Amino acid sequence: MPPDRIILSGMQFYGFHGVNPEERRLGQPFVVDLEAELDLQPAGDSDRLQDTVSYTHLYRVVKAVVEGEPRNLLETAAAAIANGVFEQNPAVCGVRVRVQKPRPPNKRIGY
Repeated sequence: MPPDRIILSGMQFYGFHGVNPEERRLGQPFVVDLEAELDLQPAGDSDRLQDTVSYTHLYRVVKAVVEGEPRNLLETAAAAIANGVFEQNPAVCGVRVRVQKPRPPNKRIGY
């Protein structure tokens, strides 16, 4: 049976990720979706927060990465989010992360 999922979608943050100097200097909005896979049966039976993963804790992992240290690539930011979720939540057995730049730069730099 596939694992259950906790899904947080459309989380919005402001960060300074990107390879272009303007992205690092001015920053831009980012939208993140996160799916954490785990067995939700214990929480479903008990109705106790300690038997699941807190949505707040997952949100804080994403926020810390996106609003934290600038990274060149969205792939690196997504990997940092996934690693943070795994490190802080041992019950999680899988993570899917989608990081979007709603307004990417529209000019080419260095071409």
